[in-house]
Amino acid sequence: EVQLVESGGGLVQPGGSLRLSCAASGFTFSTYAMSWVRQAPGKGLEWVSNANSGSGSTSYADSVKGRFTISRDNAKNTLYLQMNSLKPEDTAVYYCAKGWGRYDYWGQGTQVTVSS
Repeated sequence: EVQLVESGGGLVQPGGSLRLSCAASGFTFSTYAMSWVRQAPGKGLEWVSNANSGSGSTSYADSVKGRFTISRDNAKNTLYLQMNSLKPEDTAVYYCAKGWGRYDYWGQGTQVTVSS
């Protein structure tokens, strides 16, 4: 059974940092691209970043480029998202998803709230 479990969300002041983690199980993590997708209150899903398998290349949405860093530890079956210089508009539920562009499994999400 595929499971994706996110953690690390919380309340942070503007300009602060958070590190999200996604623990994966039930599939060969190292062979799949993995993504972070977020949903802000009252808005649709927004792709944030992905980390490919193999080369490990990464991509970012323009809205987070230069502030967020995605990484993966294939030995620990874990995906990370380091979020720096957080802004109120980054407030959202952040989901870990298996795949890139087309996602077949999602985690339950972790809430990130950026507010003073």
